Amino acid sequence: MPRSRLAFWIFLAPVLTWLLLLIVLPHLDLLTMSFRGENDYGDMVWTGRNYLNFFTEPIYWLTFVRTALYAVVTTAITFVLAMPVAFYISKLARRRLQGALMIFILLPFWVSELVRIYGWMILLRESGVLNFFLVKLGVLNRPVEMLYNDATMIMGLVYTSMLFMVVPLVSVMDSLDDSLIEAAHDLGAGKLAIWRTIIIPHCKPGITSGAIVVFMLTLGNYLTPNLMGGKNSLWFTEQIYNQFIASFNWNQGSAFGFLLLVLSSLIIWAGLKLSGQKLGEVAS
Repeated sequence: MPRSRLAFWIFLAPVLTWLLLLIVLPHLDLLTMSFRGENDYGDMVWTGRNYLNFFTEPIYWLTFVRTALYAVVTTAITFVLAMPVAFYISKLARRRLQGALMIFILLPFWVSELVRIYGWMILLRESGVLNFFLVKLGVLNRPVEMLYNDATMIMGLVYTSMLFMVVPLVSVMDSLDDSLIEAAHDLGAGKLAIWRTIIIPHCKPGITSGAIVVFMLTLGNYLTPNLMGGKNSLWFTEQIYNQFIASFNWNQGSAFGFLLLVLSSLIIWAGLKLSGQKLGEVAS
């Protein structure tokens, strides 16, 4: 075996071992558990009832539909907010300032998501900082509860996902030739026309890759909906948590986990078909 190929496999072996031991084998075990259940006599048998429960119990599939819709809304809001931020960093800011701006975006992610969410809760709770200043300024007569509603939950999800939309957008915008924008402007094109015909089409791979990451992270998020959305958040990951921890029904929890993976993959596949892109093009 040539030395180069031997070195390649030596460096690749830890990665393959990590994937096998920590991802592939546990998921195969969970897949096996998802098809196991107790019969009327309490014996463990092979069954598809765990998957059937998802479709026969409205609370389960309605919760997933609600979660998927809010994940789509969060992805759309994140894109709308991230697009001008990415354009400013890549095209308008000075070179020296670009690195500092990216660090400012990365800075909140240097701490745990739990710490960041509790920070928002301190700001927005009824006795929090924001209510204090609004009452002092006379905007509010008395403090109001800003937490535990869908709007606050979506705001928290957008905040925790923003980085994963900005980074791919900045990457693709850096490759956009400034002369194209200047030529369109000299020919009389308006700002909206330039965005619609030049910037957005060029950024399509970055938009799609960012949307996939944000959608998957939002769909699988647990802390933000649970802490900021409250008891009425009805997030599908909470259903999985309840099956594993509260009910100690690992078979049903495993089935829900794989349903989340399969259904979210189907949604992404449909999105790629609608956008006319392939996953390989987006990943590259």
